[in-house]
Amino acid sequence: MSGIEWAEFLPTLAAMLAAGLFAGFAAGIFGIGGGFVVVPALYAIFTVLGGDPSVTTHVAIGTSLGTIIVTSLRSVQAHAKRGAVDFQVLKTWAPWIVLGVLLGLALAKSVDGESLTLIFAIGVFIMGLYMMFGRAGALKVSDTMPTGWLRAALATFVGSFASLMGIGGGTFAILVMTLFGKPIHQAIATAAGFGFIIAIPGAIGFMIIGQGVEGLPPGSIGYVNIIGLVAITAMTALTAPAGAYVAHKMNPAVLKRVFATYLLFTTAVMFVDAYNAHMMEPSGPYLAEAATLEHFHSAVSEKNYTALSGAPPEEGLSYYGQAPSAQNENDSLEK
Repeated sequence: MSGIEWAEFLPTLAAMLAAGLFAGFAAGIFGIGGGFVVVPALYAIFTVLGGDPSVTTHVAIGTSLGTIIVTSLRSVQAHAKRGAVDFQVLKTWAPWIVLGVLLGLALAKSVDGESLTLIFAIGVFIMGLYMMFGRAGALKVSDTMPTGWLRAALATFVGSFASLMGIGGGTFAILVMTLFGKPIHQAIATAAGFGFIIAIPGAIGFMIIGQGVEGLPPGSIGYVNIIGLVAITAMTALTAPAGAYVAHKMNPAVLKRVFATYLLFTTAVMFVDAYNAHMMEPSGPYLAEAATLEHFHSAVSEKNYTALSGAPPEEGLSYYGQAPSAQNENDSLEK
């Protein structure tokens, strides 16, 4: 991936555009940022292109957060025209959400690609089960939104987990708001705003923590791929309003189950990829054996160098970084 061969890249670009169409529609109809669509799509695309496995998931997540800025903004605007967005909730939850995003970025910087893939796959699996079998609004614990320490804890969790997974946090937000008495349509509309609050610091943070990392796809700034960002956001801006329109006109139960099936399939693929990557890694004993063999060949090479060069032993290369002593030579001759 040292350069872009446009003839070969066109199918990839088409896949990114298709992912953007689907992500925008999902954002509008389900109140999510589209990350559950974009991250697996980019993960697959960069993997097929031969991307470095150690950075592929990070780039997919960082780029997804960049696309969510536009996706969620368009979705909020569409829902706001219908008067469904609770801006007071967004205002009071925003500081804690941003704090959570910063915590998520710190964790993303410290974990490797395989671990991040597993974290994302587990999160997608949980959301897939929720979308398949759960029913928003079926359970209510209060008629008012939480305040104080509970609001801080919930908002921080949503921000950290969403930024770590490259999603807008809409699914978590909808679950919380319906548990605390918000009507489902208002919860979906307001959840789109959560995505905007999460995505801005999240995308900037992934740009920063990815600076100087090797193996990034072409056209990347840190862990955000600009080519994928532009291609996907161009499409999401078109389809997010359509999704919002459908959300207010029909019961999305069937679409939710179709989307849940996609999420569960994606989970299976990512679990298999993570397992295969783990199986390809040499175990500890093999690493130790390889190091021992390397030392052996290095030592033999140094002896050959000394013999072939005709240099006195004390002037020859020593594997241990010092000239061999006369006592050691005598001991060797006696043996």
